[in-house]
Amino acid sequence: MVASGVMENLRAKKQRGERITALTAYDYPTARLLDEAGIDVILVGDSLGMVVLGYEDTTEVTLVEMLHHTRAVARGVKRALLVADLPIHTYDTAEQAVASARALVGAGAQAVKLEGGVGRFTQIEAIVAAGIPMMGHVGMLPQNVREEGGYKLKGRTEAEAEALLQDARAVEKAGAFSVVLEIVAAETARQITEALEIPTIGIGSGVSCDGQILVTHDLIGLFPWFKPKFVKQEVDVSAEIRKATEAFIKRTRGA
Repeated sequence: MVASGVMENLRAKKQRGERITALTAYDYPTARLLDEAGIDVILVGDSLGMVVLGYEDTTEVTLVEMLHHTRAVARGVKRALLVADLPIHTYDTAEQAVASARALVGAGAQAVKLEGGVGRFTQIEAIVAAGIPMMGHVGMLPQNVREEGGYKLKGRTEAEAEALLQDARAVEKAGAFSVVLEIVAAETARQITEALEIPTIGIGSGVSCDGQILVTHDLIGLFPWFKPKFVKQEVDVSAEIRKATEAFIKRTRGA
């Protein structure tokens, strides 16, 4: 199985101290470009809710929408590990989690990701038992953003750090092959990374994780209306699109 080999390679990278690279994609051309560039992991994230569909946050994203975008991305991926997010309220029970995960695999995903640690142990274990590779996600949970009143740093206190470590260990014990640490205090992220055998992939969690993931739109400046503080933007695609559009308008109007 291709996915199995890639996941073994990710664990081997951790053991060798080689950093894992991951980016999001929501359409065929982006996925193909990332894949051809050599990225390790491509995530069809429910972040598409904001950067593609114009929602306020990820809590409006449906499984139907995730399936649609996963199919598109899958057509462009030849070598990277393709992971798809389980959107909110599609894994409230173990049975629902397995059914939703199978739907995403049917759309072309090689693995799935859900948010939560100790409280999602049963769902993760069930997905893995069904033969579907599973990526965890602890720390800041975007699907909880409304309850928490924003995107807030996690793991700043000793109690918070211990709770996050327990979440990460639960994810590992349930059978996940890796875990995303989102907006976790750098020292806490380092401690979690050292405590786990599976790779940690950080986003806004310092440099000590085994890998890093970003929303591609943030990396290339394709969503200029919101810029996370932790992102180093490499190019400004939005500015280039505006310039090209203005040039087209000018040329067409004969100005």
